[in-house]
Amino acid sequence: MTDIAIVDYGMGNLRSVHKALEHVAPNTSVVVTNDPAVVNQAKRVVVPGQGAMPNCMHELKMYGLQDAVIQSAKTKPFLGICIGLQMLFEESEEGHVKGLNILPGKVVHFPAEAMITPEGQKLKVPHMGWNQVYQTIDHPLWEGIAKDARFYFVHSYYVDTPDENSIAAQSQYPFSFTCAVAKDNIFAVQFHPEKSHTAGLTLLRNFSNWTPET
Repeated sequence: MTDIAIVDYGMGNLRSVHKALEHVAPNTSVVVTNDPAVVNQAKRVVVPGQGAMPNCMHELKMYGLQDAVIQSAKTKPFLGICIGLQMLFEESEEGHVKGLNILPGKVVHFPAEAMITPEGQKLKVPHMGWNQVYQTIDHPLWEGIAKDARFYFVHSYYVDTPDENSIAAQSQYPFSFTCAVAKDNIFAVQFHPEKSHTAGLTLLRNFSNWTPET
């Protein structure tokens, strides 16, 4: 049985995620797969993703992986990265596409009129680069990571959820937005831990050892 399956639907930063997980969990089997059967049998599942949400949802269905991802998000340690976070919600403004409807809320674009700092500096979209992540809950995946550690972001959309209890961290650009969520066996982040050096590798190592409470 595979320890960690990285879901390959043609849209993720698969090589970097794979190498990072192999580095932090050298004694586990980590595979990149587009086979729903392998995803279903894996002990843990990672869903990365980058690009446009409509394309990601289309490819997920085309590869026949949607049901396996939904089932994994309900039953085993699950890590979503970037689009892997966004697809968990009900819908996205990007292409007005439906998500997997696992968590309540929607994915919205950074509003142009709000992208100005208090000093009057205009901010660019996409939000790209290093930014602080402020943890809002204690969670096993935050173990060993400073509560205001910096992670690497590349995104134009962010999650807006009414479930405040599921918000695991926020960042600012220039206003506060949700950048990590946690619920039961799900942990998902807008930033890219595989590109975030020590803090990111620590998060991935924590995921490889995480046993959610039942």
